[in-house]
Amino acid sequence: MFSASDVKTLREKTGAGMLDCKKALQETNGNIESAIDYLREKGIAKAAKKSDRIAAEGLAQVFTKDNEAIILEVNSETDFVAKNEEFQKFVNTLGETLLNSQVSTMEEALKLPVNDGTIEDLVVAIIAKIGEKISFRRFARVTKKDTESFGEYLHNGGKIASLVVIEGGNPEIAREVAMHAAAMRPLYLNSSEVPTDVLEKEKEIMRQELLNEGKPADKIDNILVGKVRKYYEEICLEDQIFVKAENKETVSKYLANNGAKLVSMVRYEVGEGMEKRQENFAEEVMNQING
Repeated sequence: MFSASDVKTLREKTGAGMLDCKKALQETNGNIESAIDYLREKGIAKAAKKSDRIAAEGLAQVFTKDNEAIILEVNSETDFVAKNEEFQKFVNTLGETLLNSQVSTMEEALKLPVNDGTIEDLVVAIIAKIGEKISFRRFARVTKKDTESFGEYLHNGGKIASLVVIEGGNPEIAREVAMHAAAMRPLYLNSSEVPTDVLEKEKEIMRQELLNEGKPADKIDNILVGKVRKYYEEICLEDQIFVKAENKETVSKYLANNGAKLVSMVRYEVGEGMEKRQENFAEEVMNQING
């Protein structure tokens, strides 16, 4: 039904004990995502975060020109290659080529002319040159109005890139918000962006957790109002407490106090949602000796 590896994976994603993980997997026929929900309903685990699965190396970068911006992510197998001058030159070529085009989909991007070929040819060439798998994973084009400002921020040399657009204010205020977004991992701009199915699933988990805690059934809807508000404060950029605020003001309040408001946000974290490459250097050395 499930393996020891499944139990280990569930423990890593939830922080729950081994026996709790085994029971959760038994109750959910070995489905890890359902087991995570089961543990959360029992109050044993918090939501599994995408950051738990971050593993792939590479760079995220932002390129801006006038009212256009490109944010992109390019992956490599190792951090060593991500710091390689050839790899960084490749990323810059991608960004500049995309910025000077009008494409908005990956299919269009890969066909863009660059040097004597296309971006797709460029990817093949860099793989051959560096000798490691390189992947142009994703990009987004963001356009602003003359009355709006870009805010961009790169963390840890490009492990996280965030790009926000604000109306009013100035580029420095926009950069402050981009820095906040990089640090606080918002999933959505505001509560209206949270998909209905995501919210309903979360509310059902909250409801079951409250029932398991023995809360009266007729009081749960009132309690849920506060829990949903707290949920928005965790995942929505506008509702998060601004990291530099001294008086616990939200990001939207910080912007309002500076004559600005949020328009859009894109945040890329390198390797987000990808499985971690497992390294066993002792085994690798032994294989070389025995080979």
